[in-house]
Amino acid sequence: MLKKIIIPFIFITVMGMNAMAQGCAEPSSEEGVNLFGYLQTQYNVTYYDDNESTFDFNRARIGAMGNIPYDFSYYFLLETSPFKKDGSKAYLLDAFITYNRYNFAKVSVGSFKAPFGLELSTPCHSLHTINRSKMVNELTAPDRDMGIMLLGGSDTTLFRYAVAVTNGTGILNKDNDTYKEVVGRLLVQPTDWLKFGGSFRAGKSETTIAGADDDERTRFGGELEFKKWNFLVQSEYIYGKDVGSYTVDGGCGGTPEVVQGDIKRSGFFVMALYDTPWKIQPVIKYEYFDADMDRDDNLEQITTYGINYFFNEWTRLQINYEYSAEQTKEINNDRLMIQLQVKF
Repeated sequence: MLKKIIIPFIFITVMGMNAMAQGCAEPSSEEGVNLFGYLQTQYNVTYYDDNESTFDFNRARIGAMGNIPYDFSYYFLLETSPFKKDGSKAYLLDAFITYNRYNFAKVSVGSFKAPFGLELSTPCHSLHTINRSKMVNELTAPDRDMGIMLLGGSDTTLFRYAVAVTNGTGILNKDNDTYKEVVGRLLVQPTDWLKFGGSFRAGKSETTIAGADDDERTRFGGELEFKKWNFLVQSEYIYGKDVGSYTVDGGCGGTPEVVQGDIKRSGFFVMALYDTPWKIQPVIKYEYFDADMDRDDNLEQITTYGINYFFNEWTRLQINYEYSAEQTKEINNDRLMIQLQVKF
């Protein structure tokens, strides 16, 4: 098993936000109430056996943040899109208070994004493709949780880190046992154009099956980023092992399905883009996801071809075509997505 973890980590070939993003934006340094948010209106075409197309909101978020004298800040964010969480009403995403006197050791308490990996730590409005990678959605859920986090460092320091103790149940679920989850990320920044790091996650929960051992979850991740000469290349690898039960389809606002059994899964992505002088970014991204490492017929590959156009620093148009290829059978599941985003 160790070989399966180490080899892909070594051969990751590489931007996302490098910050240890606790939410969808960096907390404001200003005092008082500072409103912020963004809208992502989207048109989707799914090339299934029966083609479908629809207009929707991928995300529609609004929040408030600011500093409180002295040495404290707050951050609060709601998701209001009716197309998230099975059409439920607006729900809480982030709500945390931070003690920030020392840049090398801040403490946040509340609901926040798990400090795991490069792509999950990238705010949704800063993603270079419309969707996060499948392996990120499958292996990092729940992406948000309740707990306490210690974090430190900045863009100008050699190291950035974050480590959190959380319920392990997600933001909308109460913890019904005494177990907690530990998750952390370390980022090394030797130059302004090269960054690399690793993440871990480990937790337990009480089983729902009488007489069975408690469920366990383990995650390891590695990331690498290169940014120079208007090129940006990033890559990430995640390995996950679940004992007792595991979840599928739970990433980025989705409702996960719980499946009984043990499983080992892994995946990686490589993404590259180029900043042209005309406010246009061509993007290509390759994903590889092994949905069960103990079987030989669970591989899925997704290639995303994209164009990003920036009207200004607040408004962006993204066009993505996702080409999916499964190992064992041909499934019609390609997608065309067109998204217009406005930040405020």
